[in-house]
Order: sequence, then structure tokens, then C-alpha cells
Amino acid sequence: MVWLRRTTHYLFIVVVAVNSTLLTINAGDYIFYTDWAWTSFVVFSISQSTMLVVGAIYYMLFAGVPGTATYYATILTIYTWVAKGAWFALGYPYDFIVTPVWIPSAMLLDLTYWATRRNKHAAIIIGGTLVGLSLPIFNMINLLLVRDPLEMAFKYPRPTLPPYMTPIEPQVGKFYNSPVALGSGAGAVLSVPIAALGAKLNTWTYRWMAA
Repeated sequence: MVWLRRTTHYLFIVVVAVNSTLLTINAGDYIFYTDWAWTSFVVFSISQSTMLVVGAIYYMLFAGVPGTATYYATILTIYTWVAKGAWFALGYPYDFIVTPVWIPSAMLLDLTYWATRRNKHAAIIIGGTLVGLSLPIFNMINLLLVRDPLEMAFKYPRPTLPPYMTPIEPQVGKFYNSPVALGSGAGAVLSVPIAALGAKLNTWTYRWMAA
């Protein structure tokens, strides 16, 4: 039954990684930075933080080796860059979809797991918090390195976008002044229970395979 257990684990990992890439493609193009301005940045930061932590901690606890979360984040990054190539083949610029910076946050999760001598609960609480806090910061730095996203939005409208969602000038500061702080705060709070869910999924898989 060992082979069946391992196959199930790896299948889960592939499914989570592929769905993570799809989430990025659907939420990570110019809409991320334009249509909804900084509101979208906060929502995207939270979704990416929780998505990363649930898969990374599942994979890390399954392997039991610090460094596995970083490996998982690298898989996500490669998948997304390949998907960017598909958009590029359709005539869009290569930076039309901005790849989130997952790897540094995953490294913090691995570092927590290593520093606490493979303590699962510390990885959930401390590691989950660090992922939620750091990912919006890294993504904002990433955003500053991309060509003007508003220009990209008007020049390359997404074909599936309905007319009423035509890109508009972002109203920066209309609702709050720091999207990074809001995204980090909300991400830090939500990433902990999601990390616990990822750890629990790992336990449930073992119990199911042992039955």
C-alpha cells in the first residue's frame, strides 16, 4: 500500500500546483493591477498567500525535509512561466501576466520548519504568518519592475473581458492608503488556518490510505 499512498500524495501535489497556476492566470494578468486598482492587489495577495501555504506545507510535511516548500514554489513558478509562453504565442507581451514571487515566502516557511527542528505546529503558526506577511511585500517589489500595467491593459485587452469591465484609471488611496500593509495583515491572519488545513490534509491522506 506504500506505492498507493505515495501516488495519492503526488497526485494531490500536482493537482494543487496546476490549480495554483490557473488561479494566477485568471487573477494575475493586467486586471490584478488595473480594473480594480489596489483592491485587487489585496485580494490577489491574500489568495496567493493562502494558496501557496496550503500546498507548500502539505508537500513539506509529506516529505519531512526542509527545503521542500521552496521546491514546491519553484514548481508553481515554472508552471506559470510556461503558461505565460502560451499567451505570448497568442500575440500578447510576455509580461502580460505577472508571475507572483512565491519562492522567498516558501523559503521562510522552510526556514521555520528547519529552525524549530521539524516542529509541525511551529511551521503552521510561525511559517504561515511569515508567508502571509512577506508575499505582498515581494509582489509589490515585483510590480514595480513591470512595464506600466495600465498601458498594457488598454493596448492588449483580454478577449474574455466583458465590455462593462473595461480597464479604468485606478483610484489609489480611495479606500485605504497601504495595500501592502492590508494584504500582509489579512494574509498573515488567514494563512495560519489555511496552513493548518494543509497539515490536516496530509494526516487525512495517511489515515485514508491506512484504512
